[in-house]
Amino acid sequence: MILYGIPTCDTCKKALKALEGAGRRVEFRDIRKTPLTEAEIARLVAEFGGGLINKSSTTYRSFSDFLRESEPEAQIAAQPTVMKRPVIEADGQFWLGWDEAVQTALLA
Repeated sequence: MILYGIPTCDTCKKALKALEGAGRRVEFRDIRKTPLTEAEIARLVAEFGGGLINKSSTTYRSFSDFLRESEPEAQIAAQPTVMKRPVIEADGQFWLGWDEAVQTALLA
């Protein structure tokens, strides 16, 4: 299982703690230190589309008009922290966020 996020994100911290507490082995991937590859970005955008972009984030709000109108792939490549977090890869499936549905699926 891989959790993609940043170490200062409270939601990522909660997810990591809960998953490890449930006995899951989790590899944490800091997307600032180890940015996603073009192929990884394409795969995530194919899975989640524009929903992968956190449009309420300060990162997104700081984008130029040109970058805001760009494709999600370009936005994440330019600034990885604009991605909604966490993204969790488990058993060949991707999960976005840490809501009740994700928790139920991954902690059961």
